[in-house]
Amino acid sequence: MHHIEGIAAPLLIDNLDTDQIMPKQFLRIITKQGLDQGVLYDLRFDADGAPRPDFVLNREAYRGANILIGGANFGCGSSREHAVWGLQQLGIDVVIAASFGEIFFGNALNNRLLLIVLEPAQVAALAAEADAAPSRLAVDLDSMTVRSAGGVVAPFTLGQRHKQMITEGLDMVGATLRQLDAITAFEQQHWARHPWVCV
Repeated sequence: MHHIEGIAAPLLIDNLDTDQIMPKQFLRIITKQGLDQGVLYDLRFDADGAPRPDFVLNREAYRGANILIGGANFGCGSSREHAVWGLQQLGIDVVIAASFGEIFFGNALNNRLLLIVLEPAQVAALAAEADAAPSRLAVDLDSMTVRSAGGVVAPFTLGQRHKQMITEGLDMVGATLRQLDAITAFEQQHWARHPWVCV
């Protein structure tokens, strides 16, 4: 996947932590299924479980949004891979923010959820455009740019390994298996040099 395009939803909440993205009551599962129901639950629903009509992802114009424009330090807090899985199940392909929680950043990219770091002014410009009216963004991994319908063009960077994982649809297991020949060769050399070591 070299190109991602879709509706962007502004969610400019600084320090939105993983406990808010995926509340604890949705962690009592043995599979990944159904996590989309818990994403941002307390923001999306009221105490009775009814959708909050003013929350951006509940508004008709933003239904089906696959790009989030987040606040600074998005995904801070505890290590909670469920937050990544839930966002993906909800249909989110990309999160754009000025900064991300470090553990969330690694979890996301290792699970093929694209995170893009932009300058705060660029994030604000994209969010303002998306807030004024549902805006389509285009993310091009070949040119490494984000383009908005309103003309904002923002370059970004991404490590080569994570870029390859996103464009080729690889998770960490798939990326590791790409190195299977090298791993096998290393193992054979290791056992040949250390035959006394038991497997």
